[in-house]
Amino acid sequence: MGRGARTAAETLRSAPPEQRTAAIEMMARRIREQAGEILHENARDVAVATAHIDRLMLDEARVEAMAQGVELVAGLPDPVGIEMARWARPNGLDIARVRTPIGVIGMIYESRPNVTADAAAISLRSGNAIILRPGSDALRSSLAIHRALSQGLDDAGLPAEAVQIVPTADRSAVGALLSGLGGTIDLIIPRGGKALVERVGNEARVPVLGHLEGVCHTYVHASADPDMAVEIVRNAKLRRVSICGATETLLIDEAVAPVLLPLIADAMEGCEMRGDEASRAILPMTPASESDWHAEYLAPILAVRAVEGVDEAIRHIATYGTGHTEAIVAEDPAAAERFLVKVDSAIVMWNASTQFADGGEFGFGAEIGIATGKLHARGPIGPEQLTSFKYVVRGSGQTRP
Repeated sequence: MGRGARTAAETLRSAPPEQRTAAIEMMARRIREQAGEILHENARDVAVATAHIDRLMLDEARVEAMAQGVELVAGLPDPVGIEMARWARPNGLDIARVRTPIGVIGMIYESRPNVTADAAAISLRSGNAIILRPGSDALRSSLAIHRALSQGLDDAGLPAEAVQIVPTADRSAVGALLSGLGGTIDLIIPRGGKALVERVGNEARVPVLGHLEGVCHTYVHASADPDMAVEIVRNAKLRRVSICGATETLLIDEAVAPVLLPLIADAMEGCEMRGDEASRAILPMTPASESDWHAEYLAPILAVRAVEGVDEAIRHIATYGTGHTEAIVAEDPAAAERFLVKVDSAIVMWNASTQFADGGEFGFGAEIGIATGKLHARGPIGPEQLTSFKYVVRGSGQTRP
């Protein structure tokens, strides 16, 4: 598989953008045509699943959304070959920095079968080949989606090895990918829980583009508009509790907590709230322990802490956050700007729900993950983030003295 992907990557590197676009468009068409088979195989996965059912389950609307996401990627500008900068030296050398594909991507992910389509489309758009290793709970669904993707590649005259899927649930397959498959893999991208990310970090023999847990925070400043604060917190937590951009901890200024916290709680129907001592003095709730500030619940549970102001909120995020997404709700622009500048996470927001932490919402069409590290790429990973660059130097006979 690794050798086939390497050969396919060389084909993709030189394939015209129009051909890659056609392949992605045909992938979307094939997903729609084979929606029945995809849903049938997904139902088999769901029938034996024991956790993360919402992440795993597909229906007609989600399959259509998957196809639409692929089409959006097809419509994105092709990043391969784009000049990022160009300049001339006094000796006459013309130097350009040009975007180039990374090569072969190894993608290891859990639960979400739609990642199969998103990752394939983004890899093609950026000229990369990809080897996909879905979690065992989503294997049947992912294999069905992959069959549609392979037909789309064939329709456009591109090699099937450009998008491959590991067809086994055997955990040793993960170790094989992390070894680099004899030097054929250039980058590993894990997308899943803490145990997966830690294993990848410990065992990978090739570079890793990491996605850590999403312990995301929403901070309600004393200047926040009450109605806006209630709606943002409700949406940030409860729109979909199982996504990595869901808010897990609410920080609220002590000055407004007596008024706003009960209003927020009234809007959080079905959500368990776990609070610090100051929050519990305002509203009855489960006591929060130290572990709650570290928790990525992926469930209708919200940790709540009252803080003295923006600086204490920033310190809390620096201590307990995972570098994913943080939001401030405030009408005071000075407080908001201080938060946006001082919080060192991949995504920081002002007066918006953390659930917008998504490649599609950023205009990337889809995403292959959200990187929480600080090297190469950060935040939602779209086609541009899956390119590297090279320097192209044009001379006229110069030699160095």
